[in-house]
Amino acid sequence: MNVDLDTLRGFFAAAPFMVDLGVEPVAVGEGRVDTVLVLAHRHLQHTGQVHAGVMATMADHSMGAAAQTMAPGGHWVVTAELKTSVLRPGKGERLECEARVLKAGRRLSFTEAEVYAVSGAVRTLVMKASATMAVTVIHEPKATPC
Repeated sequence: MNVDLDTLRGFFAAAPFMVDLGVEPVAVGEGRVDTVLVLAHRHLQHTGQVHAGVMATMADHSMGAAAQTMAPGGHWVVTAELKTSVLRPGKGERLECEARVLKAGRRLSFTEAEVYAVSGAVRTLVMKASATMAVTVIHEPKATPC
């Protein structure tokens, strides 16, 4: 599937949770997606660091989008398995995520991502993630009886 940045922005805009969080795509290529999130108080834990769930969600959706760039037409990519490792506290002005496909397959794609906390000119790796993405056929919703 050929995905340009405008198409990718539409993909993210169609996901209400991504809109609520504020995750935005900034670059796309075959098997690669970069995203950014400007941090706000609502993204933090009581300790003042970014909630791990925020970073995991950003990585998950970015990896799924990277896999979607390599999926055949008529297919969606959904997460089948997700693993995250928080390496250090996320603190800064924004998060940047770099997601890439390691191996694209007909039914499964293997992906990984790195999430960085950015504060001024300092960019610190705060999370590594990997995911197995299932490549599924898009089915039209069936009409339900009234």
